[in-house]
Amino acid sequence: MSEDVKTTTAMSRLLEDQRWLDPGQAETMDKELRSFLAQATRGMSPIETLTAVVDWLGHLAISPGKLLMLSESLIRKAVQLGVFGLTAGFGKTDSSNVVNDRRMQGEEWQVWPFNVMARGHELTREWLQELTTGIDGVGRHHEEIVAFMAKQIADVLSPANNPLTNPKVIATTVEERGRNLVRGGRNFIDDYRRDRNGEPLAGTESFRVGEHLGITPGKVVLQNELMELIQYEPTTKQVGAEPVMIIPAWIMKYYILDLTPDASLVRYLVEQGKTVFIVSWKNPTDEDRDLGMKDYLDLGVTAALDATIAITGAKKVHAVGYCLGGTLLSIAAALMARRGDERLKTMSLFASMVDFREAGEIGMFLGESMMSFLEALMRKQGYLGIENMTGAFTSLRVSDLVYEPNVNRYLLGQDRKLNGLLAWNTDGTRMPYRMHMEYLRNCYIENNLAGSRYRVDGETVSIDDISVPGFVVGTVTDHVAPWKSVYEIHRLTHNELTFVLTTGGHNAGIACGPEHPRRKHQVAVRAPGDRYDDPDSWFATHKAVPGSWWSTWNRWLDERMSGMRVPPKTGAPRKGYKTLGDAPGEYVFG
Repeated sequence: MSEDVKTTTAMSRLLEDQRWLDPGQAETMDKELRSFLAQATRGMSPIETLTAVVDWLGHLAISPGKLLMLSESLIRKAVQLGVFGLTAGFGKTDSSNVVNDRRMQGEEWQVWPFNVMARGHELTREWLQELTTGIDGVGRHHEEIVAFMAKQIADVLSPANNPLTNPKVIATTVEERGRNLVRGGRNFIDDYRRDRNGEPLAGTESFRVGEHLGITPGKVVLQNELMELIQYEPTTKQVGAEPVMIIPAWIMKYYILDLTPDASLVRYLVEQGKTVFIVSWKNPTDEDRDLGMKDYLDLGVTAALDATIAITGAKKVHAVGYCLGGTLLSIAAALMARRGDERLKTMSLFASMVDFREAGEIGMFLGESMMSFLEALMRKQGYLGIENMTGAFTSLRVSDLVYEPNVNRYLLGQDRKLNGLLAWNTDGTRMPYRMHMEYLRNCYIENNLAGSRYRVDGETVSIDDISVPGFVVGTVTDHVAPWKSVYEIHRLTHNELTFVLTTGGHNAGIACGPEHPRRKHQVAVRAPGDRYDDPDSWFATHKAVPGSWWSTWNRWLDERMSGMRVPPKTGAPRKGYKTLGDAPGEYVFG
């Protein structure tokens, strides 16, 4: 071997031995940087946003036909606004010029020049929608992101947000000689102070858990490292033979189903002769980072089911899942069916998805880059924080949840009008790192549950294995679990299925009370073996009936009870279970 070759070989070995970083160290550096960036952006990926904008701009630039159409539309809308402005100036308006923004539909917005501003904003919103959608070659996910950004821009530029263009603010300021702005300034300072100090919003003192909310009498009969199980005291001389066991979402405090007495589903069920148990999830900390979906199945659903059966002596239960709790219950029910466990009498799902193909607007936050940033954030702190989830959900309805309340409180000087549901909405929960990433990957990203690819302990979970009767509720204006996605359980099962579509949103449509003047719902039963109807056909062929869906569900439960019995004692010691304290327990305050 020549000296040159020997020298080259020696240098190569030296460079190999003197590697600056091994792969593990390089990966650690990447994770640390992404964690830092994720904390600064609250888990949002600026790279994904930039990529979407570049995708949109690039394809728009090579679409001359689309650009010409946009130019024509812009000119047409400008002419329409000019004509509307002239006719409105003379007191004549075209009734066809409807403004969809609810905040600009009042009488004060029907006079010049405010009606022109409102119409101009509506036309701008329409044009931005045309600008960001329907461009050949743009990826669907990128189109959703860009269209969402355009909507956010339109919302922030709304004349309803500006004190100089909002007729109600102007009239109030003139009438009160500015005192409304003084009150608004005080409100702003108070809210800022509370936010900095981590204090609850003003007005929530009238909605304390255990005093005003979550006050249906009951006992905590089980506590483990993940949840408490509450059994409620009966109020009737006889109750249904099988108890009702409720699994709420771990993203929320359970008492959304036990709000004020007139809007408590738990109280309603008890008064209708049901024995009710409900899970109250622990609010996880960084120490719970390694809790996964299997822990929520074992320590949540299975542990609650074991306790409910043991305490009541019943052979079966009517299981209920709400939101993510319904997804978890569906997984548990499919596993039980596969294993021959027949302890479920029925299964009810409220605003819960098992097919995530069309997950709605929340899917915009779940691209690969966004997931990378979110995972980096959660890995660093051990959980997904309340502020991250609140920010994501709020942005879907920013006009209703941010701008309108801020105008009322800071410009009109009004006190915040809280109710039980709004107070509950400020009482958020965290989600542990491992569980949330498993959930997002398996359900939202890969849709493994709908594809019969979800696995637990080596066993494949198939929703089609569920054979017990089902009662499924979707809500018309749900931004979290769109009702058409909730409806898709029809494709995945062949059991008896009763589907209800109620007016309202993800929370207000469910926690609506037994009597509600503005609620109505559609209901239909799919018998085993019936053909599949798509959601739009189903919606068109079933008429809505007025009133809350609660009574419809209660009758459905009654029809499937195997009889009546003397109520089991609340919290009575049985097979190792005993009373640990009064409802609402400890975990709800975490």
